[in-house]
Amino acid sequence: MAKKRRVPQRMCLGCRENKNKRELIRIVRTPLGEIELDVTGKKAGRGAYICPSIDCFQRVIKNKSLEKSLRSTIPEGVINSLKERLEGKGLPTDTSS
Repeated sequence: MAKKRRVPQRMCLGCRENKNKRELIRIVRTPLGEIELDVTGKKAGRGAYICPSIDCFQRVIKNKSLEKSLRSTIPEGVINSLKERLEGKGLPTDTSS
């Protein structure tokens, strides 16, 4: 009998709910200190996760929980690209991995 594979869970910074890692968007602070969106979910560095919803995004920005989680200030460009992605204009979600 095959074992059922465990699905990694992560907490959204906005709604504070545990969800499947694949359902969330990862923002990473690389070892060089750069902050960027992690489409693959495998980049090295400190990561933070949010739901792909505008409500969670607005909560995260308002409470500065993303800055607290990554222990760094978030550049305006990263905030704008994340907002575009949530509005459906940005990068497609990578589901191949």
